[in-house]
Amino acid sequence: MRRRLVCELMIPATSKLVRVILGTAWPVLVAQLVSIGMMVVDTLVVGRYSTRHLAAVAVGSGIYVALAMGLGGVLQALAPVVGQSYGAGQTEKIGFALRQGLWLALALAVGGGALLAAPGWLLAPAHLEPDVEEIAVCYMRVLALSLPASLGYRAFHATATALGQPHPLMVVAFLETLGHAVLASCLVGGRLGLPELGAAGAALSQVAVSFISLALCFWLLLKSPRFAPFRVFAHWERPSWPVQKEFLRLGIPIGMSFLVEISAFTLMAIFIARLGAETVGGHRIAANLSALVYMLPLALAIATAAQVAQSVGAGNERQARAYAFTGLKIACVCAVSMVAVLLWLRAPIAWLATDDPRVAETAIALAFYIALYQFFDAVQTIACFSLRGYKISFVPLLVHLACFWGLGLGLGYWLAFNDRAPQGAAGFWQAAVASTVTAALSFGGLLWRVTKRRALREPHPCP
Repeated sequence: MRRRLVCELMIPATSKLVRVILGTAWPVLVAQLVSIGMMVVDTLVVGRYSTRHLAAVAVGSGIYVALAMGLGGVLQALAPVVGQSYGAGQTEKIGFALRQGLWLALALAVGGGALLAAPGWLLAPAHLEPDVEEIAVCYMRVLALSLPASLGYRAFHATATALGQPHPLMVVAFLETLGHAVLASCLVGGRLGLPELGAAGAALSQVAVSFISLALCFWLLLKSPRFAPFRVFAHWERPSWPVQKEFLRLGIPIGMSFLVEISAFTLMAIFIARLGAETVGGHRIAANLSALVYMLPLALAIATAAQVAQSVGAGNERQARAYAFTGLKIACVCAVSMVAVLLWLRAPIAWLATDDPRVAETAIALAFYIALYQFFDAVQTIACFSLRGYKISFVPLLVHLACFWGLGLGLGYWLAFNDRAPQGAAGFWQAAVASTVTAALSFGGLLWRVTKRRALREPHPCP
């Protein structure tokens, strides 16, 4: 039996599987990169308006993004449900699942909006000056209004990628970012007869473009030939508790995993802040570079998970396994190429982001660790998302907790501040390497066992 599995994994990835994964991944990647432009717009527009407003946006948007990513992660439960239904040919279940997902998005938006409406306790650890905190509170309260549309879009995003239809996401993301760039510049500084709102104007712009994007998604669901067969709005049901329970069973661990990964870097930055402004600046440049580079394996992981779920739904376990390991092979090749690029360009990128020699030297040194863990980060991301395609999400959460909070932050803190040989900021990044390697081995081993167990259920052509 072991020989059969080894035989399967020794077969090179077929060009068809590679084309399918890459065909889904590149629009997702473009959409993600374009969406990053929303944060860039806020930084540029608000930064030119007022430094104090920019400080409020920096803190408030960080909290909002962490919350939105966590709640959006819960809605990722739609992806394996829709993917497996599509693979099984049960198209009538897809529209039903999305409608139930929109109910869940509305419920999550109410809960998240309540947190953002009274954000004082969330802002307390930042110890902001009173006027800056007042700006941040107003900014976050306005942003709370965007949650229903933002989470509704995440439900559409999960459904579209699970169906292998990511191209509309690219168009919607481009229009949303372009609209935000124009509207935010008018509302922040008071142009074209609009009121001057400062940071709150950037938040109000995001609210407006979020609802416009959701309306565009609904239009696509109604009119586009890609989605018309699923009859999403043919009728409407009340929330179904059994379905919602299944979504929460799958989605809460996924949302928590997203929070663990995001908060690990957030807490790392808080701890590093005590080492001085130059060190924090260098860390921020490295962290932003790491987030940007992560978009590639993330896009590949989303594409791979969609094909795994569809194959599982079709009852083709060998094909599901082939997609999972083909995604791993593509990601590993891309990671090796990315390592070379990072080692080559880390210095120019650092100097492009700052004129301070000490900040640049710190960023260059820390960027080395990004190159060091890139291969393992690709493995753990693809393997984790592939497991979600099999509707396995709780055990991956435990791995994330142990690796990124336990090993990453715990070991990182000790390496950074121990009395014998403190490593400073590098200690946290050394621990990040260790935690990523551990996560890659854990997820890889778990994926191996899951696919092995499923492989034994059906006959195998390998002699």
